[in-house]
Formats: sequence, C-alpha cells, structure tokens
Amino acid sequence: DYRQKAAAAGRIPTNYLRRELGSTDKEILTSRVIDRSIRPLFPAGYFYDTQILCNLLAVDGVNDPDILAINGASAALALSDIPWNGPIGAVRVGLVDGQTVINPTRKEMASSALNLVVAGATQNQVVMLEATAENILQQDFCHAIKVGVKQTQQIIQGIQQLVKERGVVKRTVQKLFIAPEEIVEMAKKLAYNKIYAVFTDSSHDKISRDEAINKIRLETEEQLKEKFPEAEPYEVMESFNVVSKDIFRNLVLNEYRRCDGRDLTSLRDIKCEVNMFQMLHGSALFQRGQTQVVLCTVTFDSLESSVKSDVISTAVSGIKDKNFMLHYEFPPYATNEIGKVTGMNRRELGHGALAERALKPVIPQDFPFTIRVTSEVLESNGSSSMASACGGSLALMDAGVPVSNAVAGVAIGLITKCSEGKGDIEDYRLLTDILGIEDYYGDMDFKMAGTNKGITALQVDLKLPGIPIKIVVEAIQQATAAKREILQIMNQTLAKPRPNRKESGPVVETIHVPLSKRLRFVGPGAYNLKKLQAQTGVTVSQLDEETYSVFAPTPGAMHEAREFIGEICKDDQEVNLEFGAIYTATITELRDSGVMVKLYPNMTPVLLHNSQLDQRKIKHPSALGLEVGQEIQVKYFGRDPTDGRMRLSRKILQSPASSTLKTLTDKNSIVLGGAVPQTSTSSQ
Repeated sequence: DYRQKAAAAGRIPTNYLRRELGSTDKEILTSRVIDRSIRPLFPAGYFYDTQILCNLLAVDGVNDPDILAINGASAALALSDIPWNGPIGAVRVGLVDGQTVINPTRKEMASSALNLVVAGATQNQVVMLEATAENILQQDFCHAIKVGVKQTQQIIQGIQQLVKERGVVKRTVQKLFIAPEEIVEMAKKLAYNKIYAVFTDSSHDKISRDEAINKIRLETEEQLKEKFPEAEPYEVMESFNVVSKDIFRNLVLNEYRRCDGRDLTSLRDIKCEVNMFQMLHGSALFQRGQTQVVLCTVTFDSLESSVKSDVISTAVSGIKDKNFMLHYEFPPYATNEIGKVTGMNRRELGHGALAERALKPVIPQDFPFTIRVTSEVLESNGSSSMASACGGSLALMDAGVPVSNAVAGVAIGLITKCSEGKGDIEDYRLLTDILGIEDYYGDMDFKMAGTNKGITALQVDLKLPGIPIKIVVEAIQQATAAKREILQIMNQTLAKPRPNRKESGPVVETIHVPLSKRLRFVGPGAYNLKKLQAQTGVTVSQLDEETYSVFAPTPGAMHEAREFIGEICKDDQEVNLEFGAIYTATITELRDSGVMVKLYPNMTPVLLHNSQLDQRKIKHPSALGLEVGQEIQVKYFGRDPTDGRMRLSRKILQSPASSTLKTLTDKNSIVLGGAVPQTSTSSQ
C-alpha cells in the first residue's frame, strides 16, 4: 500500500475533516505497480501474509516519488528476514527531444514522449514494465527498455551492498504450501489422459472446458483422498493443479498446440459494430472470441465536468485536471459467476487506467468537450482491457472525435521451460491473443496497445522472477504484427472518425458580454445564470472578462438558452458610443445626487451626477430647473475601467468648445456566437 501524506507536500487536506481519508486513484495505481514489481520474487508456495506500507514523508515537488517507493519496498524486503529472491531496482525512462532520460524531473516529463517504468532484477532481467507513450516507434521503445534495465543494476548493487553490510540472514520458512511429489505422481496416473483429452479438444469453449476439468478434478480428488487419507486438503487440490498445468504447458512447448486449436501467433475471430444506439453520443461493440466488451460508450459533457485533481495529488505528483477518462466495469456475470456488485475495485481501476493511457495520445488537445468512455465487459475470456482499448477507439470515431489514429491492443502470453538446478529459461513459446486459461497457466501477461505507427501503452506482469530482454523484444515484435492485423479488421467497420458529431449530441457556443453589461447578464448573486442552468440544463462558464462559454447537452437546450438570454437582455441593447461626442439625453428621474438619463429609448438609465450638471456647485438638480422628460446635451467620456459605468458630463459643455452632435442607431451589445459588436454609424 502506497499512501501520500499532505504534510509531505506542506499542505493541509481540503476535505471537511482536514485529514487523509480513502486512497486516491494515484495511490491505488502506484500500489499496484509496487505489488507487481515485488510479487514474482517470493518463493513458490509462500502464502504467509506479508504487508508493505509505503508512506510518503517528504516530497520536493521536482521528482515523482513512485519510483522511490518501489526501490524502498525492495530495500525493506531485502533487509528483512522475509524469504524473498530480490532485490529489484526501478527507474523511470523518458524520451525528451529524442534522447532517453533516466528518472526525468516533473518538468522534463511534461515534454517527454515516453513515460516508462522499468523494474529489473539481477543479470539484466526484466520483472515489470509500465508505459505510456506518444506513438513511440518500436525500435525507440525497445532501446528505452534496454537503457532502463541497465540503470536498474546500479540500484540493485547498492541494495545488495547494504544487505551485506547489515549481515541479513533470511528466516527458515516453517512450511511451503506446495504439493508433495508422491501425491502429484498419483494424480498424474489417475487424471493425465482425461485432462489431455479435454485440453486437445478444440470444440470446447471456456464454460464447457471449465466444467469438464472441474468434473475430472472432483473425481480425482476423491480418489486421492482415499489413497492419502492424512493429506491436507490443499495438498490434494494443488496436486491436481500441478498436473493440469504441466499438461497444458507441455502441449504448447512440445506440440505447439493451444486448447482452442489456434497456432501460436493466430488471433481469435474478431467482430466489430458501431452506432449501437442512436441516442448515445458514440458506441461500439468489440468481440474477440469469447471476450466481449460491449457497449464501449462515449459521452460528451462540458469542460466543467473534467476530473479535478486535489491539491495534494497536484503538489506531490503533478496530477492536473483531465478532460478524457475511461471507466472499466467487470461484473461477475462476465465470467459466469455470481458476486456482490460493489464500487470499483483495484483491478477495475488498473485495467481502466491502462485502456485510458492507450487512447489518450490520439485525443486532440483542444477538443471542446470532456470525454468519458465507459467499457462494460459482458463476457470475458482473456484480455478485456485490450478489448476495451479497441472498442473505445471505435466508439470515439463513431462519436466524431477527430482522433489522430485508430488504436488497437493485444495480449501476449509466455510459456517457459526452466532448468532444474539454476532455474534459467531453457526454452519458451510466445502466444498471441491469450485466453484466460493461458494467462492462468502461463508465465506472463504482456499487454500492448498502439496505432499503425507506434506504441501508446504497455503493461507487463510476470510470474517468473525475471525474463531476459530478448524475450521482451520478441513479444513487442509479435504484438506489433497482431496489432496491425486487428487494426485492419477494425478499419473494415469504421476506418476514420465520422466528419460530424451526432445531431443529438451537445453544443457549445460563446457569448460576448461587455464589461458594462456583465451584471445584467449574470444577475444579482448570479441569479440569472442559476435560473438559466436550472430551466434549460445548460452550463455557463466564464472564459475571460467579456466572454462566456455556454454548453448545452442537446441542440434543443441551446435553443432554449438563446431565448432565455435574449429575454433578459432584450431591453438593454445599446450602441457603441464615440468618445468625446455630444449626445442628446432624456431625463427619466430626479435624485438628490443627480439625474437619471437615457441616451436612447431602450437603454437602462444611468446617473449624471450633480458635480457634472453645471459649473456651479448644486445640491439638487431642481436648482437648475431640470424636470423629468426634459432633453439635455451631454458629452460622453467612455466607461469607468473599474465598474464599467458610463461617464457623462453636462458641465463640460458650458465651456466654449466646438463639438459634434451624434445621432444614435441601434446595435446589439450582447452577442451570442462570439462575434464582437461593431462600431455604430453616426451623423453630424
């Protein structure tokens, strides 16, 4: 578990209780990266509860602390007496101006085309990879991995030196939960042929195969219990698992056969559909064998709906607001099971984040809406996160988002044969587009997504304590070939984004409101804006001093908003007045402080103060014999820059100076659509 502390960034939490509450998305995703880096190095059969807590104590705001947390967890395990085959080292690799940068600063990462986290073990072995990239070419990506793995060796050597200085001795584990050899041999005699027959029958789908294996499991376990009455339950169950795993892996290693009949590099049958429901802004169905991500939907909303980062995440990790998000849902029925449907779990968050990283590089930066993609898995048999990337790409194009390229993803698996003594890899097979069972019995889950040009996201999880870089490079090459094949199939359904968004989609327009009219448009206490949003459902946000953005969920709502705005502003249309010109004003009201005047009939009256009525000092306008309805000549001196009030003077005209009298015409001052009011015409 990784936890960020507000005090580490010199801040106080902004929630009601002013203290750290539940884990943020950033904390959960960082926890998963740490877990995936250290988990493969625990010894087989080690099932004792082990917890690692990474608490952030101080942060400089320059470097991202997640890499430090991985290395800290590695050092803590290495220095403890817990049995663990570490240490590991981790670095972040960036690509700035075509040059690889190790552990780039936050400022450097802002201009980096690559964000690659590499966890490596001794002898230049790869343990974990996590990457986001801006369409990086395959050769550049492989080079970055090699550089990153090389740099991890220095960290590993430093931790090893520390362990040596401390004289750490690992404890002897009381019991490893592994299957006894004699029970495994008996299970092999009893069930080998039956299991082999099921795994070589390609007519089975996921459910029927699982049911057939479970039937054999129950029969075999009953026989084993009779022959070994003193055996622990887990020893019996694990013995059957060992036999099943060996048969499955040997089929791939020795016979190049997969349980569904495909060869090692073939894809499952792929079907794509778009525009599933007309009312949705965008939708797509992507089905790959029995992995069906249905209804990747796209929803547009105002920029105000973007994900707002909290001050702590911004201070610690530099996380900013984002207007593109992908949410992944994996209900229990997707795997033919029942289960309690609760909130998002760590797995769903991680899978959604991977698919989001795969699609984000192709989203235009200046898109006027916040985009939410939802990926709901209806049926799953392996690699639903990569299917989410494929379905999400189709849904975005169906919605008319001008993505730069289509994105596809695929999962690559690994089956290895290791030497008896050292555990080095003697032989291996890479599998394209793996099934759920191939992930379960295999050694690697390698997920890669990208466009026809390059790579946008990658995630590698291992069950082995490390693999050579050579295997990683081969997996990237195999995934690249599969990715291009998937993109060809997707292009047959929808090759490029639709030129226009759907008619039922949202609309954004801008309104120009002069500073002097802002109060009338907004209303006292923002009354008019609140009423506008409540009645029409639109969202109004201020872009600058005189420009507002109006977001409407439908064209009909925008039409209602136009009528509403026209209604509140219809009696307040004005012309652009010429500075220094003389106008005829009509007195509408006498006040102690001056007179209220109008320069044209539909104008809101403005105050002409006593000090500007006459050269003489007066206390009331009646002293000059002024009356309501009387017309007087005034000179216009623009508007007050602080409050926008009109500045008029009658007093100045009493000085001997020649001026021009202006006649006004009507021009709109509040303009919907972003046009700036034009200069009025005048006549002498």
